Amino acid sequence: MRRTMLKSKLMKAVVTAADLEYEGSLGIDAGLIEAADILPFEKVHIYNLTNGERFSTYVIKEPAGSGRIAVYGAAAHKAGVGDTIIIVSYAQLEEDEISFFRPKIVLLAGSNRIQSLK
Repeated sequence: MRRTMLKSKLMKAVVTAADLEYEGSLGIDAGLIEAADILPFEKVHIYNLTNGERFSTYVIKEPAGSGRIAVYGAAAHKAGVGDTIIIVSYAQLEEDEISFFRPKIVLLAGSNRIQSLK
């Protein structure tokens, strides 16, 4: 049996840009996606702490060190500039992989800088 488990989490990310006219996705600073072990075009789920919205999309890479978290296309109806969000990805694991697997948890602070890694 395979189980769906948390793989990556970016906690307390703050949306820095939103553009309804862009062809949809979620832009994330390249350094943050690397720290969280998320790949460009990987599916992610977004949980908006500001307004309670929840949605999924895929990731595109923003410039490293920019701190940019951008919601594009229809997602811009679900999160706006200044909203605090949680970004997560999941993985399918076999039962024998679960005991030693650990997700990447990245806690962000001001300007979407890494505060801690777990």
